[in-house]
Amino acid sequence: MTIKNTEILFTEAFQENKDKIFRICRSYCDNKEDAEDLFQEVLINIWKSLPSFKEQSSINTWIYRITVNLCLRTRHFSSKKKKIVIHVDGVELENTEEEITEDKNEEFKKLEACVEKLDGINKSIVLLYLEDLSYKKISEITGLSENHVAVKIKRIKNKLLHCLKNKS
Repeated sequence: MTIKNTEILFTEAFQENKDKIFRICRSYCDNKEDAEDLFQEVLINIWKSLPSFKEQSSINTWIYRITVNLCLRTRHFSSKKKKIVIHVDGVELENTEEEITEDKNEEFKKLEACVEKLDGINKSIVLLYLEDLSYKKISEITGLSENHVAVKIKRIKNKLLHCLKNKS
């Protein structure tokens, strides 16, 4: 792959995936600045790895895999607690810079506490699921079978709902 082709591929992939990459990075960080640092690290890793992209999957799947793996590695080596924004059947919370109501803030804290209890792979699956990725794409990224992903998502939802009910 020539440098020009690499630049074009990187630019196109970046434009298509930048928001999703940042949301994934943000969910593993306590604040926006850390998320921006992690986002930059992901982009550097994508750029460095691009010449080795073998097109065995879509570029988007390949980028998600790099993003999730780097976020998991960063989380593994960090002693800080991480936060996530998520919606689960009947509970929808948005990550905005605006003030949220006290009730929504309380729901968010309960949900955040429940999500923090998830291990790395379950948290990654939830993030990818919330990005509206298909089970097939999630399986390609995580290395799990589609059926295993479907089972895990069902179990994760049940865990989160059970946790939320216990916190009420």
